[in-house]
Amino acid sequence: MIRAERTALVLLAAGRSRRFGDADKLTVPYLGRPLGLHVVVALEAVPFANRIAVVAETALDLSGCGYDVVVNDDPAAGLGRSLRLGVEAATRSDPDAVVIALADMPRVTATQIYRLLDAAEDDAAIVASSDGVVPRPPALFGRALLPDLLAAQGDMGARDLVRRGRHIVVPPAELVDVDTPEDLDRLIHG
Repeated sequence: MIRAERTALVLLAAGRSRRFGDADKLTVPYLGRPLGLHVVVALEAVPFANRIAVVAETALDLSGCGYDVVVNDDPAAGLGRSLRLGVEAATRSDPDAVVIALADMPRVTATQIYRLLDAAEDDAAIVASSDGVVPRPPALFGRALLPDLLAAQGDMGARDLVRRGRHIVVPPAELVDVDTPEDLDRLIHG
């Protein structure tokens, strides 16, 4: 088990959201707050060593929520660039592990994160969330994997690492990723 107090949280919030249209999807209202703040609120009580948010252009005040904000000035370079920027910032606190979460996953829970931490056995741990079929974020990477994350390229990010790691099955509803207005509509109206 890896302790939350020795783990850095990296929240990726720099996607270009092309499939969502012209709106900043992270600021679109969902259940009374901006979509991108749901994961922030859900993880407030987890005592991470530090919290980093990688952003491009968003009106969300993530620094006001306790995050060190890192700006990805080239989001077109793909998810790998955001991942590298976030992990690079996280390594400054010398964490035992890094948890990668996405800002457009509004149903992530603190319990889910604690399950990842509990399943991490050592500094080579890779533990991802899964619906029982496909592994995905949030995912935890032990200290030994940080060089691999720093080498991530393009839109693949850490996908290959996640596939070879341990997978913790969580309710599919907790893994909802909002990419389109239709995804948000389904989330709101079932």
